[in-house]
Amino acid sequence: MDTDHLLTLTQWLSPAYPVGSFAWSHGLETAVWDGPVRDVESLSDWLRVVLEHGAGRTDAILLCVAARASEAELADVAALASALQPSRERLAETMGQGGAFAATTRAVWGFELPDMPYPVAVGRAAGLAGMPVVPVAQVFLLMMLSNLVQAAQRLMPLGQTSAQLVLAGLSPHCGLVAAEAAAMTLDDIGNTALAVDVASMRHEVMAPRMFRS
Repeated sequence: MDTDHLLTLTQWLSPAYPVGSFAWSHGLETAVWDGPVRDVESLSDWLRVVLEHGAGRTDAILLCVAARASEAELADVAALASALQPSRERLAETMGQGGAFAATTRAVWGFELPDMPYPVAVGRAAGLAGMPVVPVAQVFLLMMLSNLVQAAQRLMPLGQTSAQLVLAGLSPHCGLVAAEAAAMTLDDIGNTALAVDVASMRHEVMAPRMFRS
């Protein structure tokens, strides 16, 4: 990845990019409330399941496929990404972030980038920019986990140093999942993070709550 691509990718996936990631917890709020996530160890375990068996792996595959898809194929990838969402809130999460990402990227870079689920929009933008897909997927996954760790800091006693220890421990797994995803197709998608999905479903009726998912 050359310098221009690296800096653009850093901008796209920065917390300053206006996609509203801070508003979503991906069901983590329910997991903290119910007790499965209560400390550094259980948070790390939960996030590793998200990464390796849930939306992390799925989104990485969708991103990589979208990056190399033709214009005709892209609509099918986006439709599948929407259909895979296990709850109303998770659908709103990926569509809201994807639409915001697409709108800003269209305005700044001039890409023909329709509103799509978040990983599909990022993958398509990376393809249009000529970026190598593996580092894009790797950083995308790390930023996904970073957002969830920041959510955890608002939901439970988790200091800044402990939060960074969690991310540092999971970072190598982001690299592996993304590298594997780059060689996969849509047929390889499979989600076995059932507890994470149930937490997201239960969040829809949770009150009071801090996050939108």
